[in-house]
Amino acid sequence: MSDNIDTRVTPSFHPETVQAIAEYDDDTSSILAGTVSAFTEAYIAVGRVHDASAASKTNPAWNEAAALIHTADFADKLTLQLAKRFDSATAGLSRVIEGLEAELSQPIEGQGVGAMAGEIRAFVRGMSDGERMGFIRKAIEAGDNRTVGACLGGPAYLSGLTPEMQTALLRVHHEKANPRAAKQLRAAKAGLELLGERGGLVFGEMEKAVGAKQAKVQKLRAAKAAAEKSFVV
Repeated sequence: MSDNIDTRVTPSFHPETVQAIAEYDDDTSSILAGTVSAFTEAYIAVGRVHDASAASKTNPAWNEAAALIHTADFADKLTLQLAKRFDSATAGLSRVIEGLEAELSQPIEGQGVGAMAGEIRAFVRGMSDGERMGFIRKAIEAGDNRTVGACLGGPAYLSGLTPEMQTALLRVHHEKANPRAAKQLRAAKAGLELLGERGGLVFGEMEKAVGAKQAKVQKLRAAKAAAEKSFVV
């Protein structure tokens, strides 16, 4: 779509802003597909309202007020569709994030059994807090599953850890063991942030495309409705 730039529309809606997310690649494109679609639809919709505004001015049967009302009516319909699209994309990414968070936080109970595991826990428990965290982090980086399982696969206190420490280390372990899921989570969170930031721009961009503030359009609609009452039989 980079070859089809509409200078009337904010680049904040261009789908390539989603594809510019650092983690966007073959592993994450399917997760962000709904976000790309929402941005694409927004980019095209705002352009369509600009087109409608220009066309309304060429209708000899419409004065300026009528042209604004018809253009605003069209913009309102598209805005409603976009709101649903952004809500759907947001809900989809929220579900993805929830699933990945659970996957990257699951306990590894059962991996810390046996005499060797007990000796490892006793050894680690005898360290200072700083040494203990550093030792386990190094074991995670080295792929030393025996040490990691012993320290994180049982109750935290057996290794001298607090539950919070164990939770943090479990997350490091899972992200190391499953970098694809970790990348997908980062991408999903970045996409969700984009949706939140850019979704609110729809109303302002539609207003610009219509060519008048919403308050002015509402006054024109009210005046039109009042005038039309005189023609009711």
